[in-house]
Amino acid sequence: MSLKVKDYMTRDVITVKPETTVREVIDLIETTGHDGFPVLDKEGRVVGYISSRDLLRKPATMRVEEIMSKQLYVAREYMDLRDAARVMFRTGHSKLPVVDEKGKLLGIITNADVIRSQIERADPKKVEKLKKTIETVHDVKVEVTRGKVEVDRLIPTQTKVFADELKGRIYELRKGLAEPVVVIRKGGRLFLVDGHHRAVAARRAGVKKLDAYILDVPDCIELGIEKLVKKKGIKSVEDIEVIEDIPHPLVEITFRNMSH
Repeated sequence: MSLKVKDYMTRDVITVKPETTVREVIDLIETTGHDGFPVLDKEGRVVGYISSRDLLRKPATMRVEEIMSKQLYVAREYMDLRDAARVMFRTGHSKLPVVDEKGKLLGIITNADVIRSQIERADPKKVEKLKKTIETVHDVKVEVTRGKVEVDRLIPTQTKVFADELKGRIYELRKGLAEPVVVIRKGGRLFLVDGHHRAVAARRAGVKKLDAYILDVPDCIELGIEKLVKKKGIKSVEDIEVIEDIPHPLVEITFRNMSH
């Protein structure tokens, strides 16, 4: 399964109209922190893009339609994410509006989304590998589905998460960008296999349900993770410890003596 633009694009996009003024766009940049916006007509079709660079030395009352870029690179939601990344890299664009066959805006894909797709990703290949491992070791049939799981019902299989990583996961949840978690469902219990930072972030952000890959395992077998859960005494996401004072092990902070 290849990654598609629709899996990582932002659907809630801030846009402007052709008649929007330079002053209004500047105000929008200051309030949102974004450096540009798609321009939509009354039918919701993308007719241009206005960036902070387009605003330089322009009168405050000038309309967007007079200075916006009209020749645009756009993406389709079914497009392979790697192809979208190649377009951005070769053209020097950091984001591409995603449109349907009528040119109506569906979302926006950015270079940050491409990077995010490669970080702590619940890759379908990872899920398939877990499925085959359980089937081989226990000689059972495992079914995989995609659905929603209640955060309060999740039983963790790791005891700690890192606070710095948690901040990024909370941001993704609030933006609707969070990856699916991976869960083993067995005898009515939901064991969280992958996505502990996302689960803790969801609990802190008040998110009740998470998208998940769900592996249904027969209740007649005992998994190694069940023994681990019993040994550690962890029963819910609330039992996961958040490590506040040390960074994620992949993060290294260096200090230089600037006086030398």
